[in-house]
Amino acid sequence: MAKHRIYTTSFTSVYPHYVAKAERKGRSKAEVDQIIAWLTGYDDAALDALLATKIDIETFFAQAPAPNPSRNLVQGVVCGVRVENIQEPTMREIRILDKLIDELARGKAMNKILRTG
Repeated sequence: MAKHRIYTTSFTSVYPHYVAKAERKGRSKAEVDQIIAWLTGYDDAALDALLATKIDIETFFAQAPAPNPSRNLVQGVVCGVRVENIQEPTMREIRILDKLIDELARGKAMNKILRTG
């Protein structure tokens, strides 16, 4: 099976789109970073270091230091596909992040986005 083209896209090229989407809706880069930290375990320093590289999306998720077990609570539709029904692990991680950023842009409270209450 051929890899999805998105897997070889650098995370650095996608990250600004997440930030721009959030900022267009009055949210912040810090909130995007908080979501990424919650999802993957990358702290600010590690995220900044990765953004200085050309790490691809597949590697970004594969090397995540502490994938949050609560990420499996993320449900809903992204790009016409239900996140919870995606079987391929990397694509599921990508769509979970997309869903979380969508929730941020829609004004959802951070504790709800991070499934903490």
